Amino acid sequence: MNKFIKSFGWAMHGLRTVWQEEVNFRIEIGISLAVIALGIYFKFITLEWIILIACIGAVLTAEIVNTVVEDLCNKVEPNHDPLIGKVKDMMGGFVLLVAFFVGIIGVLLFFRIFLEPNTFFQFSKFCPDNVTIGTTF
Repeated sequence: MNKFIKSFGWAMHGLRTVWQEEVNFRIEIGISLAVIALGIYFKFITLEWIILIACIGAVLTAEIVNTVVEDLCNKVEPNHDPLIGKVKDMMGGFVLLVAFFVGIIGVLLFFRIFLEPNTFFQFSKFCPDNVTIGTTF
């Protein structure tokens, strides 16, 4: 059990390091929190939550793997090297592809919200009773 606790501690240290050193990771965490808030607001069903959490996990994991490979490349060859540059570019492409496809999944997840009337902007919550949508002020 002690070994498990130490392993967990090292893993948390790794996440803290990624948080401190990688701006993109912090941006992705912020976007993830915003999307989670939207999921709560729009009352996602269980399947939508499963898909959303899997997508968030995929993007964050891809960013961590990219960071690990880039750091290893920098350690192995601190000077500019065409092969190291190629590996880093491919890892950037990997993260871009994951984010792109997750974006498509996100659009599909939230698509129904835009189709249902008065779901996306529930003006009734914000407008006085005597104002109708489309009224010119």
